[in-house]
Amino acid sequence: MIYRPATPEDAPALAALGAETFIAAFGDLYTPKDLEDFLAEVHNADAVAAEIAGDECTHCLVEDEGTLVAYCKLRYPTKFGAYSAAANPIELGQLYALPTHTGHGIGGKLMDWALGLARTQGHDAVLLSVYAENFGAQRFYQRYGFAKIADITFKVGDHLDPEYLYELKL
Repeated sequence: MIYRPATPEDAPALAALGAETFIAAFGDLYTPKDLEDFLAEVHNADAVAAEIAGDECTHCLVEDEGTLVAYCKLRYPTKFGAYSAAANPIELGQLYALPTHTGHGIGGKLMDWALGLARTQGHDAVLLSVYAENFGAQRFYQRYGFAKIADITFKVGDHLDPEYLYELKL
């Protein structure tokens, strides 16, 4: 496995990976139209390229034999800052792996990268949202010390998912 930062050339493959992992985890929750609208907005090559080129997001990609299989994204500033008492929080925006690559320690290494970068950059908290019924992800985050601080929602097309906002104070 190779862990590395994203480059502009990664945008199409990262957009495809983002869509594939989202569909694998949550695709059955939505109508085809809601899912299609969400993927077209968030997981398209142009949107991902803009994130890579911009200053707000930092990505760590995981390659297995030349193919992207997992990634993590940090966002600063976070859109969740109003929920936290932290002075300088950062957001863990996405941490996804292909189903074939879960349970192999990749998520832990990506989390270590995210927390290490957050500390190095002087952030005092990491915020993330997690689907209210994604109990496996909640247990994963809780093992790192994250705790629920708010009930929020996540929009996919016209559908609103119940989510929990988690925080880890650094």
